[in-house]
This record gives sequence, structure tokens and C-alpha cells, in this order.
Amino acid sequence: MHNNGLGGGNVAEIALARQSKRLYCGNLPMGINEDILSDFFNQTMISTNLTTGAGAPVVSVHINHDKNYSFVEFRTPEEATAAMAFDGIVFQNQTLKIRRPKDYQPPEGESQEVPKIHVPGVISTNVPDSENKIFIGGLPLYLNDEQVIELLTAFGELKAFNLVKEGNVGASKGFAFCEYVDPNLTDVACQGLNNMMLGEKKLVVQRASVGSSRQGQNGPAGGANAIALHPNLKLATSGSTDVVPTHVLQLLNMVSPEELEDEQEYEDILEDIRDECLKFGQVRDVKIPRPIPGETVSGVGKIFVMYSSPEEATTALRALSGRKFADRTVLTSFYDVEKFQAGEF
Repeated sequence: MHNNGLGGGNVAEIALARQSKRLYCGNLPMGINEDILSDFFNQTMISTNLTTGAGAPVVSVHINHDKNYSFVEFRTPEEATAAMAFDGIVFQNQTLKIRRPKDYQPPEGESQEVPKIHVPGVISTNVPDSENKIFIGGLPLYLNDEQVIELLTAFGELKAFNLVKEGNVGASKGFAFCEYVDPNLTDVACQGLNNMMLGEKKLVVQRASVGSSRQGQNGPAGGANAIALHPNLKLATSGSTDVVPTHVLQLLNMVSPEELEDEQEYEDILEDIRDECLKFGQVRDVKIPRPIPGETVSGVGKIFVMYSSPEEATTALRALSGRKFADRTVLTSFYDVEKFQAGEF
């Protein structure tokens, strides 16, 4: 009788070796099958030169259709590690969530940190603890992932983003975490966004602390809610971030500086804004700062509308926030009346 010599230790080692080549893939498009998902990973990895050799890197795919997730096995541990870079990639209008299996154990002497591979255009759904991890609190609950990302990308390209939700899939909890591709943008974004009035809330935007290793970081949920906040950083609540309405409404993400350079286009935008805002009350003034060649003009890209009362401005704020204008999602906030009248934008 042939003895293949597989003892308990060998079986465990084989199981661990296999887990190092497998990845959890969640939030799959409905109706997808194993071949389609396999082809997607193969083509994407080959086109981005993330394979370790010729041929298809995916060995097998197993989909749980009831729970809408799969496990994808690769030829080598290196290719599985490289595929972690596709966490957050959009496939058939779904943002894939890619994680290590729960029972994954890194090789002895190596950390579980995701390799520093960034695929341009892909925003990871997992924001690991680091000195450049940013906390964004006080977000209006009606804002979805896309709208918050639009606000954040005004400062630069995002490497990772996570809007924290009830049970990871339900309603927004009003806070998020992100990291930029360029670490130099961390403080720039914090300074630009902190204390900004957005809707009827005031944003709290600061660096999150560098956390120590924690249990549960590599499961499907990604440990996104387990961040330890800096002692001076408190989660924004409605009590601490309520904003007093003013006569002036600030509209963000509606126009680009380039659109304001042409005189006719500027007049058309001004007329469109005034006509739309008149639906919600008496408009006393509209100001749209324009770029001036050779000069630095503050507030370019923002629109300011003064109503006859805070109540009318509040009605407009609620009606316009989240609306589409020229394929952009409109973000609204109140603005200081004295600054508006002084032209301080």
C-alpha cells in the first residue's frame, strides 16, 4: 500500500498555501457566472501587467449566488496579492469588494498589509490605518458614495474611500474615511473641508490616528468600523454640527473655471441658476466668481445665491442638494451673509 506521507501538519500547510492564493470578492453583479468573473479578472490583470507569467492567472472561481459573493483562486500567492489592488473596481456597474479570506495567515515574518499597488482610476473600498487616513464626519445622511467621492476628488485622486453604513450595506451613518493617492494632499483636503457647512451640517475633517493591529481586519467587512480615533477627534453628531440657516446659499460642484471664461457661457449659466433658484423664493442676488487671467480669484467654481429670508434659502438647499446639473451632483450649504456682501469667497 502506497503511503503518500501526508500528516496533519502537511495538510494544514497545504490548506494555508491554498488560502494564500484565494480572495473573497463581494458585491457581485446579479446574474453573473464563474466564467464571466474569471474572464474579467484575467483580462484586467493581464492588461495592467500584474501577472507573474504568461497565460491566465485565475485557476478557479466559486460563486455563492444566494449571498452574492465568490472566492477566486489564482495560480500564485503573488498574483492573489496583486489582485487585491482591484478592490473597489467597477464591474457591470457594481463596485467589487475584494478581501483576503477570513482564515488567511500571511507567511511568517510578513505583515497583512495590502501591497502598495495602485491601479489608476480604481478607488479601494478598504481604507487601511495609516498616517494619511482621513476621517470625514458630519456628512448629511442623504449623500451616497458617489456624491461624497465627488466632493473629495475636488482635491485630487482618491486611493481609498469608505462611507460607513448600517450593517455595511444600509443607510449612511454620516461619516467616512478616505486616503489620497498623493500623501501631500492629506493636509490640503483637511484644511479645505474641515468646518465646511454642507447642507445643514458642518463637516469635521481630520487625520484619523494610526491604529495598532486589530482582530478582524482581513475579513469581508474589512474592519472599516474598527478605527481608533485621535483623542481630540469626536464623531460628528447632529447636536455638535447643526448649522444656523442664513439668507445665502452656496452651491458646489456645479461649474468648472473653464466654463466661466467664455462671456456667453457665463451669462447662460447665470440665467439658468437664477431661473432655477426663483422656484424656491425671492432671489435678491446671485454671484459666481470668475477666473481673471494673471490673478488669483477666490471662490472660482462656487455659486452664491442670496434669498430674501433664511427660510427660502433652506427650502432651496433641501431641493437642490443631490440634484444633477450638467451631469454633476450638486452639493449645497449655507454661507455667511457678511462675507457674501463683502465679496469674500
